[in-house]
Amino acid sequence: MRPFDLVATLIVLVAVLSYLNLKALRLPPTAGLMALSLLLSAGIAAAGTIAPQVGSWTRSLLARVDLGEALLHGMLGFLLFAGALHVDIGRFRRHKLAVAALATLGVLISAATVGGLMWWISGLLGLGLRPIDCLVFGALISPTDPIAVIGLLKRLGAPEPLKVQIAGESLFNDGVGVVLFLGLLEHAGVVHGAEGQGMAWIFLREALGGAAFGLAIGGIVYLMMRSVDHYQVEILLSLALVAGGYAAADALHLSGPIAMVVAGLLVGNHGRTFAMSDTTNQRLDEFWELIDEFLNASLFVLIGLEVLVLDFSAKYLSAGALAVPAVLAARWLSVVVSARVVGVWRALDPGSVAVLTWGGLRGGISVALALSLPGSYGGSDPPVRDILLAVTYIVVAFSTLVQGLSIGPLARRWLGPSAHASLPKSEAAPPASPASPSE
Repeated sequence: MRPFDLVATLIVLVAVLSYLNLKALRLPPTAGLMALSLLLSAGIAAAGTIAPQVGSWTRSLLARVDLGEALLHGMLGFLLFAGALHVDIGRFRRHKLAVAALATLGVLISAATVGGLMWWISGLLGLGLRPIDCLVFGALISPTDPIAVIGLLKRLGAPEPLKVQIAGESLFNDGVGVVLFLGLLEHAGVVHGAEGQGMAWIFLREALGGAAFGLAIGGIVYLMMRSVDHYQVEILLSLALVAGGYAAADALHLSGPIAMVVAGLLVGNHGRTFAMSDTTNQRLDEFWELIDEFLNASLFVLIGLEVLVLDFSAKYLSAGALAVPAVLAARWLSVVVSARVVGVWRALDPGSVAVLTWGGLRGGISVALALSLPGSYGGSDPPVRDILLAVTYIVVAFSTLVQGLSIGPLARRWLGPSAHASLPKSEAAPPASPASPSE
């Protein structure tokens, strides 16, 4: 099959499944598309028992789609830039320390906690995982996508500082999670041949270097936009910023996700105010909203289909089932400790902590990071990559289908009467996005 045929097949699948979700299920797009994709996978697997060529053809097709590569070196930059375009940087400036603490300390606490609990699970089930393997899993599963909760909290009248801090976390923790994941692999000598480098240096180089690089390329594009008044050209400049900037950051071993967030904040704030006409503002928003919707839909369709090529033994399923409460416990701890450190604990009552914990959705970035592990990672006895990938998939599926669909009703209960008055009983959680990667 030619590359064009592969892309055409994906577009048709995304369009048809989106239509079916809208007409029949009426679920939030991410949950609906993943559920329909899983049903489609089950149907293909059933058909494969009757006509084996159907299953083998589908698996060979999926084998040609490198989801980890597609997200980490393609989709993620576009998704994060699109999200950052609509964020008011003035509010972030007033809470910059709190945002920085939540996006970094929270991820580090979660990764360490999940790693420790996964080490215990490995020993309990005899999986044979090394401590570094468990930490790698903690790093790849820690980036969250709490955008669904952000929309909910806004309608429930949550305190402004809390809303800003959650929004900041959703933008930056994907980048921090990716940097931590790559840093652990570099420290182990798996990638870049960087064995022996200090973790702190790797983290600072990629994170701070990525932020500085994003500011530089965002500034260049801002100046170019300011010198013209032609919305087609300005949209093309924004495309070039994301595609070229992400590729350059990757080549320089800087954090592409963090660079795209910083560039998006610059273009979306100073660019709107000083460099764009009203027409350009409107067309730019429409363009990037369409890009965001299509990439999100494509990502969750691919995640749903990926189950066809994964190995789910009874031991792996047990590990995934135990990993779900472990990840939730780590999320709770990261919320509580980060809130105390940055001094916003008084704004978080037990109901808010519960909502933030249950709303810490994991998404496509976690699956992509697991898929990006080399096939030889950790050796083949036991197959460490297969274990981590299966457990990651189970956690992400639970997060998307169970947490994502239940956060609305549970928030009404946890946040009290004001939530009942603000949120219709029939309303499900708003759609969640992965660039504000794991998901």
